Amino acid sequence: MTAPTLTVTVAKDLADLIPVFFKNRQKELEHLRAALAASDFAQLRQLGHRMKGVGNSYGFAKVSEIGKRIEDGAKGSDTASIDGCIGEYADYLSKVQIVYE
Repeated sequence: MTAPTLTVTVAKDLADLIPVFFKNRQKELEHLRAALAASDFAQLRQLGHRMKGVGNSYGFAKVSEIGKRIEDGAKGSDTASIDGCIGEYADYLSKVQIVYE
């Protein structure tokens, strides 16, 4: 049984940028995990804020939504909430499929 995928429609003119976008998201995921392990809430807030901006710019609203929740969780030092968001983000990145229009 295969894992369900999530489909995101992206403008064709961004097609060349999407592989780099996803490579950066994987690096971001590693940074989020490291910051959480270090309880570096300032870094987590900054990473969440950046996710919030970049996600919508490329057509990935879910990245922005998770980024906002990470930023908000970091402001309240809510480790459990951030950990859940990071897990959700990893799951999302593993399942998202791109359709170009």
